[in-house]
Amino acid sequence: MKIIETEIQIDASPERVWTILTDLDKYSEWNPFIKSAKGKVIEGKKLEVRISPPNKKEMSFKPTVLTAKANAEFRWLGQLIFPGIFDGEHVFTVTANEKGSILVQKEMFKGILVPIVWSSMAKNTKEGFELMNRALKKRAEEAGK
Repeated sequence: MKIIETEIQIDASPERVWTILTDLDKYSEWNPFIKSAKGKVIEGKKLEVRISPPNKKEMSFKPTVLTAKANAEFRWLGQLIFPGIFDGEHVFTVTANEKGSILVQKEMFKGILVPIVWSSMAKNTKEGFELMNRALKKRAEEAGK
């Protein structure tokens, strides 16, 4: 298994961060990494997601929501073709702290293709997470002004 993990301090409440994070229809307005997302953030539901990693081709996939704990955790599982080829479990956690919230975004990758594509995707994917984190921070903090 390979893991990419990022973290950012957001000077906004977990509730505000969660609202932005789970309003999938508005991703195209602010999100430089996940260009679009459709569906309901409800456990068991399928989403339609289109990502644009820096310096890579856009990619669309249909993950299943595994966890949707309000103001705390949003988790999905995406799979290429069928399980075991290239599986990505994406996790967003929002935790309250004295300044507002900590957002952790990570993904655990496993499957037979992961070792083959890892070196070409890891850096760009992490950069995409960081771009999204900064954009979410900006949107959440500006919403509070």
